[in-house]
Order: sequence, then C-alpha cells, then structure tokens
Amino acid sequence: MTRMQQFQSVIDAWKRKDIEAVLGAMTDDVVWHYAAAIAPPARGKAEARAFIEAFGANIGEVRWRIFHHSETADRLFVEGVDEYTSLDGIDIAAPYAGVIEFRGDKISGWRDYVDRGTIDRQKAGEGWPEHVRELVGRPAQ
Repeated sequence: MTRMQQFQSVIDAWKRKDIEAVLGAMTDDVVWHYAAAIAPPARGKAEARAFIEAFGANIGEVRWRIFHHSETADRLFVEGVDEYTSLDGIDIAAPYAGVIEFRGDKISGWRDYVDRGTIDRQKAGEGWPEHVRELVGRPAQ
C-alpha cells in the first residue's frame, strides 16, 4: 500500500466521521500541526481526539480532496482542499499543503499549512474569493 493510499483511508474515515479509524492510523505519540504556525500542535492521540471532536462538532458534509501528491519511503506531501459545509450551512473551502510523516504504517507527524484568514472570512459570510474558487475548482486525483 502506498503512503497516499494509507492517507486516503484517513480521509475516507474523516468523511464518515469515524474518529476511531482516524486515530487508529496514528502513532500514540503523533505530533499533529493541524494549523502549522497558527496554533500549537496536538501531541498524542488524546489531544488529536480532542481536536477532531471539537472541529468535527461544527461540520456537516465533508468534501476533503487531494489534487496532487508526492511521496518518499516515510513522507507524503499533499496539495488539497479541506472543503465542508458547517452545521449552520456555510460552505468552507480551505486550500492547503500538508506533510505527513510515517513510522511503520502509522502517521507519526502531520503538518497542514493553511490560510486561516481565508477560512475566517468565509465563516463571516464573505463567500469564496475568486482566487479560492480557482484553486478548489480543479479536479481531484
């Protein structure tokens, strides 16, 4: 199984809101920068669970997609969009780049680089700027 296939199983579990499957793909000591340089990382599965539960509590439909990826033996680099509809009906699209590190068959490190301002403006009702539409309108893999 490729690293991208392993990560796709995490994406699929996230879409199903299967927290146990998402956590099952991580090492016990995972360091997850879910918003690198914006917020402190989740360290370990307990903090990862707390983030997933808090973030997921406000999400309806998930349309997370990957546009491109590259991988080595223990790293996966992805370009994608975290796209979802909030429970109050707002469509959010956050283009991002991510680096996922593996130890054996588990994710041990995960860094997502995203523009938080774009997300906040969408949550405030500004909609998707044209440059975001261009980025997220591409076909996924």
